[in-house]
Amino acid sequence: MQRNEGTIDRALRIIAGLGILSLVFVGPQTAWGWIGLVPLVTGLVGVCPVYSIFGIRTCPTPRS
Repeated sequence: MQRNEGTIDRALRIIAGLGILSLVFVGPQTAWGWIGLVPLVTGLVGVCPVYSIFGIRTCPTPRS
């Protein structure tokens, strides 16, 4: 799969994912914090399946 996330988008996803995931260990300590794995993984990999479905790209690399 081609990357469809830009650098800023990826950084924001990683930060948000870590923040949400931290709720599992600190704060209310509910299982809902595991949802933070979704933005964390998509930020690390650089591919968002929802972006692919809607044809959105924030990555500046040209399409080939």
